[in-house]
Amino acid sequence: MCGIFAYLNYQVPKTRRFVLQTLINALKRLEYRGYDSAGIAFETAAKASSSIGTVKQRGKVQALSDVVFEKKDIDFDETLETHVGIAHTRWATHGVPNEVNSHPQRSDPSNEFVVIHNGIITNYKDLKLFLETKGFLFESETDTEVIPKLAKYLYDELEGEKLSFRELVERIIEQLEGAYALVFMSTHFPGQAVASRRGSPLLVGVKSSKHVVTDHIPVAYTSDKGHPIAPDKAFASPGPLLLQRTDSTLNISIEDTQELEVEYFFASDASAVIEHTSRVIYLEDDDVAAVSGGHLTVHRVQRGTVRESPEKRTRSVETLKTELKQIMKGSYSTFMQKEIFEQPESITNTMRGRVNFETATVKLGGLSDHISTIRRCRRLIFIACGTSFHSALATRRILEETTELPVVVELASDFLDRNTPIFRDDVCFFISQSGETADTLNALRYCKKRGALIVGVTNTVGSSISRETHCGVHINAGPEIGVASTKAYTSQMLALVMFALMMCEDRLSMQERRLQIIKGLQQLPELIKEVLKLDDEIHKLAEDLYKQKSLLVIGRGFQYATCLEGALKIKELTYMHSEGIFAGELKHGPLALVDKDMPVIVVVVQDDTYTVMGLHANQCDADVCASCEFNYVFPFIV
Repeated sequence: MCGIFAYLNYQVPKTRRFVLQTLINALKRLEYRGYDSAGIAFETAAKASSSIGTVKQRGKVQALSDVVFEKKDIDFDETLETHVGIAHTRWATHGVPNEVNSHPQRSDPSNEFVVIHNGIITNYKDLKLFLETKGFLFESETDTEVIPKLAKYLYDELEGEKLSFRELVERIIEQLEGAYALVFMSTHFPGQAVASRRGSPLLVGVKSSKHVVTDHIPVAYTSDKGHPIAPDKAFASPGPLLLQRTDSTLNISIEDTQELEVEYFFASDASAVIEHTSRVIYLEDDDVAAVSGGHLTVHRVQRGTVRESPEKRTRSVETLKTELKQIMKGSYSTFMQKEIFEQPESITNTMRGRVNFETATVKLGGLSDHISTIRRCRRLIFIACGTSFHSALATRRILEETTELPVVVELASDFLDRNTPIFRDDVCFFISQSGETADTLNALRYCKKRGALIVGVTNTVGSSISRETHCGVHINAGPEIGVASTKAYTSQMLALVMFALMMCEDRLSMQERRLQIIKGLQQLPELIKEVLKLDDEIHKLAEDLYKQKSLLVIGRGFQYATCLEGALKIKELTYMHSEGIFAGELKHGPLALVDKDMPVIVVVVQDDTYTVMGLHANQCDADVCASCEFNYVFPFIV
């Protein structure tokens, strides 16, 4: 997933060195997302900017930084009263990793319009063909390049209408299909930035020497003909810095002060803005956020006569709870290693205030008002992707046992492909660490239209899933920077187990089992600490395995999900082929893969599958021992 960031300082004097370093530092905060190239764009004049410079580089952000600060034609000590800069890390989807394909993408050699983009434009080929007939020449292989070129085309064609930058962007996004988070800057609109999103996350951070005292901002609507439509209610709060409503837009102004001094940060992830401000606004699909003259406005295009619900007509100003130290590696070699060793703390945070071990009670505040409805439902449906799907699979058995309801676990992409029947008395859970997983969000909206109760399980406050669900659980695992999920996975499982305990709290027949589970939860942090002490032994095992071409992970019962998740982690981190296999299916084909060159990890747990798992381990052992000197079967006994 690409990372995007933009910084606009209005009447806040900053040196060009500070501005460029802010852009570079933000990209370093976004490196964890995975990328192959990076780039920045910035206004090249101190006042009334009329030109834009770009620097792009394949490889690491540090390589980009070296190129930027080695440039001789940049005055790094120049003071900028007002300035716009944008930055991007690219994960190649259209075209090979190189400087031409890197973002920002431009409209023409003079950089009249430049854009950074996270997502995929699905109709870019049609737009490209149209623009080529109008004389535009394309220099990259990306889908993104059609956007700045479309901006220039519409600007030239509609010059007589004197459109604002925001209005121009609204015309552009009406032509786009697919997913995107976009930030625009232009030589025609110096000191201005416009952002929009659909299907990809985007937030706006606000920083001022005055305190932002309002909690909401109204959203202005634009009809198909371009006329503004005022929302039903206005929000106003007294104080030194007000987010005031003027002509159905939100403006930031300072009372009794002639000059507005404010900084804005646009980012795809809160980790890029947390060192600058804790006050952010999460944009929703089809929002257009524009900064002009230091004032922030949020608009939406109102198509036809369709009206949105009142809660959709405001955007709340959130306060980030994350601290800077939480997104730093500290003494660990990688973020993933740090997050693995944070699990005793993260699962404690997931249970804190929710599980009372003295009274053996569990309360998830986000579900309390809906628990009686959930108990009466037809079935429980858990919909997710990747690691989140595995967390649902891992807890399916305990959910069936405690609720005595049908429990269905679905991959979000497959769920949508099948047009799965959903009923009003279904309860649908949507699980996502980020709360922005596109397939999961699309499945959520599909189920919501059909009247089901929608429950979210996410790690990110203010995410799309947390906003669009009827109720939910925040897992409180803390920021997860590593792309391969670890602590979020264990906290997701724990959240679902706590939900199961709530569901059976009034069933006498389940009390003994319930107490057993709660006692296990109390011991869990210390047990994880014991496992983490095996770090050196696991490292030695990895040294025996990492040169292999393939690896099988076998288990059953609760541990089948562990096998799938373990195999997924091996694929993500080592690029080795790995497969998680349900042990009961060994004799139906997979056993044919086991030979002297195939390492097999067998996960054996001392539960009701212990005896049969020993037999499966022996199956694999017998299949290879007759023909190899070294036995590659590694049983893990828990």
